[in-house]
Amino acid sequence: MKLLKTLLLCMVALNSVPSYASNGECETYLQSEIEAHQFNQDYQSTFEQQVCRLVDADYAEKEILINGIAKSEDENALFVINALLNADLFYNKKNGDVVTRKELENGKYQAISVFTQQELGEFKKRDLRKIGINNSLRRVINGVVAELQISSSNPADREAAALELLKAADNSALPILEKALTKESDEDIATILQTARALVLLQSDDAIARMESIQFLNGSLYVETRNGLNAFLNRAKQDAGLYGKAEILEAEKSLEAINQLVKINGVMENVYFGIALGAVLLLAAIGLAITFGVMGVINMAHGEMIMLGAYTTFVIQQLMPNSIGMSLVVSIPAAFLVSGLVGVLIERTVIRHLYGRPLETLLATFGISLVLQQAVRSIFGPLNQDVQTPDWMAGTFSVNAGLELTFNRLYIIIFSLLVLAALAVVLKKTLFGLQMRAVTMNRPMASSMGIKTGWVDALTFGLGSGIAGIAGVALSQLTNVGPNLGQQYIIDSFMVVVFGGVGNLWGTLVGAMSLGVANKIFEPMAGAVLAKIIVLVAIILFIQKRPRGLFALKGRSVED
Repeated sequence: MKLLKTLLLCMVALNSVPSYASNGECETYLQSEIEAHQFNQDYQSTFEQQVCRLVDADYAEKEILINGIAKSEDENALFVINALLNADLFYNKKNGDVVTRKELENGKYQAISVFTQQELGEFKKRDLRKIGINNSLRRVINGVVAELQISSSNPADREAAALELLKAADNSALPILEKALTKESDEDIATILQTARALVLLQSDDAIARMESIQFLNGSLYVETRNGLNAFLNRAKQDAGLYGKAEILEAEKSLEAINQLVKINGVMENVYFGIALGAVLLLAAIGLAITFGVMGVINMAHGEMIMLGAYTTFVIQQLMPNSIGMSLVVSIPAAFLVSGLVGVLIERTVIRHLYGRPLETLLATFGISLVLQQAVRSIFGPLNQDVQTPDWMAGTFSVNAGLELTFNRLYIIIFSLLVLAALAVVLKKTLFGLQMRAVTMNRPMASSMGIKTGWVDALTFGLGSGIAGIAGVALSQLTNVGPNLGQQYIIDSFMVVVFGGVGNLWGTLVGAMSLGVANKIFEPMAGAVLAKIIVLVAIILFIQKRPRGLFALKGRSVED
């Protein structure tokens, strides 16, 4: 009987070590463990040995191993556990090496050691087998990952872990939170941890702890805070005997204060989106304001200049696929030149023969817009094209816990103001700007002074079209690029020009921002379509009182 027991123990011990066909990293690590006689169930082994044991361990053993890996303090511990969680941890069936993998173009996989990060060669899919986990282990791993990240030296990792703990605030997280709070030096991260701790204590049986938590949560704008307070009030209604009236009133007061702050944040967000829309309308309308103001031309093809700028961005991004950020920078002058040259061509071939006949000019430019749309459909197809956003424009920035704003809109706002400033310098400080202003004020007098008004018209039309092309670059970062892109903004652009004052840059800025903010303020209350109708009716009524807009140009030709 004693001999049989000894044989069984030996078989169990040998069975816990994988048998490998050839030498590998894991075979070496486990062989050293055999020699050290470390087949005890507490798994107090090295990091490498514990990782290698994951290959043949059952789910109960894997839980012990995962906790051991987390406590090993090895720099690769978090990497291995995340790979296991994301189903990206494999082992080589021939030698047991634990690896991650990446797919190659030839259909094979490159295996990468989890210990050294070195490439171990190409393998077929069947050569690498996944190390599996179940839902119970996933919950264990989520807690382990949070605990590892919350102790990281990287503030971004700690913040991400704190937010994860906030989302899953329960009693099991309380020891981790208490431990992290004693070490955390970053004030913002500490606030997140304190909020998570307060949400946990909100579920406790201690009335004093609950009251302190409710008072701390007053003014907290995290979604989890509102959910936690609502859950607390629901529990209080179901079993009022367990909760004091004072803490229920305090919870209602805190929740009401938070809801008021959320509404204020909502208004701020709508204003921000409105300013961003105004920035796009500004770029789209600047060129129209110039051409309409100087030449009196109602250019219905102005939207297609925007479209050409957007497609120029798409083409350049296809030519520079490995430099998305630089391709966007290159697209700005390229779009200006493409749309500007097309504008000059339209003016020289069609519009210059129709001066003084506004209705015919409107019909002609409308026809040109249809031609340009069909040309783009023939070249690029009728489907929308996707333009990638550079990394430095992606993401959001946090104003507070309840308000996050996108970077791409912020960059477009700044960009539109820079374009406006550059155009103002051109108009005020250059010879071309002086000639253009002279033609605007009094065309016959400018012509008598030797200014070639025809070429001023052509270059002005090209300038306005070029700026519309730049607007297309900006729009490509907010929406898909398609043949009908420009049609979405042409009516709004005309409204901006008329409302602000024909040919006046300052009026165009004020008009664009006013219309953008008004649209975004009315949309939540009335819907997108009705909001546009309200704005349109308001502009019509305004024009009845001030036919020349907010800031009318002065001059003899204007007065006439």
